[in-house]
Amino acid sequence: MAGQLWSVNTLGGYFYSLNLSDNLRDPLTSQCKFRQFADVKDASQQGKGKGESFTWDIVGDVTVRGASSLTETNTMPETSFTITQGTLTITEAGNAVPYSGKLEALSKFSTQQVVMKPLKRDRDKTLDALCHAQFNATPLRVVGTSTAAVALTTNGTATATNSVAFNNSHHKAIIDVMKERNIPAYSGDDYMALAWPTTLRTFKNNLETLHQYTPEGLQMIFKGEIGRYENCRYVEQTNIPKGGAANSTTFNSYTNTADAWDNALSDWIFFFGEDTVAEAIAVPEEIRAKIPTDYGRSRGVAWYYLGGFGLVNTAAANARVVKWDSAA
Repeated sequence: MAGQLWSVNTLGGYFYSLNLSDNLRDPLTSQCKFRQFADVKDASQQGKGKGESFTWDIVGDVTVRGASSLTETNTMPETSFTITQGTLTITEAGNAVPYSGKLEALSKFSTQQVVMKPLKRDRDKTLDALCHAQFNATPLRVVGTSTAAVALTTNGTATATNSVAFNNSHHKAIIDVMKERNIPAYSGDDYMALAWPTTLRTFKNNLETLHQYTPEGLQMIFKGEIGRYENCRYVEQTNIPKGGAANSTTFNSYTNTADAWDNALSDWIFFFGEDTVAEAIAVPEEIRAKIPTDYGRSRGVAWYYLGGFGLVNTAAANARVVKWDSAA
C-alpha cells in the first residue's frame, strides 16, 4: 500500500527510535487568508439535498434616471431595472493519507492524530486556492505605469507590463478608482487588500506608520492583517504563489507553482470591497477516518469538503475586486 509505512524511516519508521523526543515538530505554514473574505452569510445554508448549483440574483440600476424637475400637470416618469443571476457549482475537494496497521501498532505517537495535522494544512491551502481562483476572475485590472500612475482595464486582462514596485502613490490611485466606481467598503469605511509581504515592502518603507491603528472602528482584525492606510486595510498571505501575469502558462495556485513577473519589481495584490466571492457549503470540511480493510492492516485519514466558490459580480460595472496586475 502507498502512504505511511513502518518499513520506511521517512514514511513512519522515525515514529519510534532510540531516545525519541516526546514532542513532534511542525513545519512553518500559513492559514487560510483568501477564504476569510468569502461571503457565506446565505450560501452556507446550501446544505444537502439541494442540488449542485447555488444561484443569486443581481439587481441592476434603473434603465432611465429620475427627472430632476417635474411639471405639475405631467405624469410621473416610469422606468424599470434588469435582474441578472450569478451561479456557482458545488464540487468535492479532499485529500487522504493511508497508513499501515503495523505503523500504528509500533509508533510512539497516535498515527491518526499525527496524520491529521498535515491534512489540515493541506485543506487550508486547497480551499484558499479555490477561493483565489474566483478573486482572480475579476474583470478589473490595474497596472503601475509610473511611480505614481496606474492604468485600468475592465476586460479581465492586463494589457500593460508593470514597470515599478507598488508604493503609496499607487495605493492612492487605486483607492480613488474604487471610490469613483462606487465600490462599497468591505468593513466600515475601509477596503481590504491581500498580497505577499515582499510585494508590500516598498509601500511599507514609504509608510513607517502603517502598523499604527486608530482605536475607533477596528474592533475586528482579520488574520494576517498588518495595518491600515487611507481607507484600506492590508493582509499578508503566503498560500497562493507569486506571479501569474497575463501571459503566464506555468503559474498554478493548486500545485504552488510560482511564475514571477518579468521585471520582478512587484507582484499581484487584490483590492476589494463588500460582496466579493460567494461560498456555498453542502458539507463543511471535516476529517474522516478510513474504514480499516485487509483485516485492519490498511488504514487512513482524509479531509473532505463539498462546496464551491463563485465571484459574485462578474460584470465590470458591478465588480468589487481590483487586481494589481501585469501583462508579463
